[in-house]
Amino acid sequence: MRPNVVALGHGYWGRNIVRNLASLEVLRGIYEPDEAMRNEAKILYPNTLFYQHEQEIWEDDKAIAVAIGTPAIHHARLALRAMAAGKDVFVEKPLALTLDEGQRMVTAAQETNRVLMVGHLLEYHPAITQLRQWIDEGILGDLQYIYSNRLNLGKFRREENILWSFAPHDLAILLRLIQQMPTEVVATGGAYLTPGVADITTTNLRFDNGIQAHIFVSWLHPYKEQKLVVVGSQKMVVFDDQAPWDQKLTLFDKGADWVDNVPIPRQGIGRSVTLLPKEPLLEELRHFIDRVGDRKPPLTDGDSGLRVLKVLHAAQYSLQQNGIPVSVHP
Repeated sequence: MRPNVVALGHGYWGRNIVRNLASLEVLRGIYEPDEAMRNEAKILYPNTLFYQHEQEIWEDDKAIAVAIGTPAIHHARLALRAMAAGKDVFVEKPLALTLDEGQRMVTAAQETNRVLMVGHLLEYHPAITQLRQWIDEGILGDLQYIYSNRLNLGKFRREENILWSFAPHDLAILLRLIQQMPTEVVATGGAYLTPGVADITTTNLRFDNGIQAHIFVSWLHPYKEQKLVVVGSQKMVVFDDQAPWDQKLTLFDKGADWVDNVPIPRQGIGRSVTLLPKEPLLEELRHFIDRVGDRKPPLTDGDSGLRVLKVLHAAQYSLQQNGIPVSVHP
């Protein structure tokens, strides 16, 4: 039996959630308080239930889950209210805006036995799934260094900075691949459009196992780039999400070989892996629906969202203090 899901929000990203829920045939209704956005949704989904007031959602016994695609400031309140009403919750990234809110959401999910899943989209990308498999199988050797660039021109925001807007995706991937929380975070950046709202940030992360990583995000960039580079002791990998599907993921037999105690570059060839084209958001929401059905913990559960939130807060504090090193508590 397919669960009935209510979508909260039909704005910039919420409309994509609605579209995929509809394609999965689980969309029961939409709640969008903005009249223009609501009218647009009514044209696209004429046979869908539209709620006039938020309270109608909580009282709807046929709606067993909600998908929250609203601005992040509303995430915690809506998720907590939904779980109190006995509904499972999918919430877009970030999980919340404060650690206290995030912890309350995780605790509420445990106490009410509700599914709480956060939208760390790229963890459901076929390229990341393949990369995780290579790491688990030891094909890359020991991980040494990872960097991620997420760059574009716009969409500019005046409420949340680029760190909170772009970097959660990259942080989620890093924590998943490395399987550790960083011990130290250093973040620097600049605000050029709106005072106090960073347009570019570089975040450096150190881990106990010796791995280092950095994330460069910007919405002041002349072209779009979404690239992840993973360096291992045996092989290297490049994930370029702007490339065609048959070129998105490339495994390089490159590294350093020691000859007479001297490191010599090994210039091996790169092998692109053909991936089955899948929309990550569709796969993510399919995963949520499956977890609602079987009650198993989702891959990107509340604890996963809380870990990303802890690193984000450490990076934000470092950014505000002009790049001082900040310790991250597990």
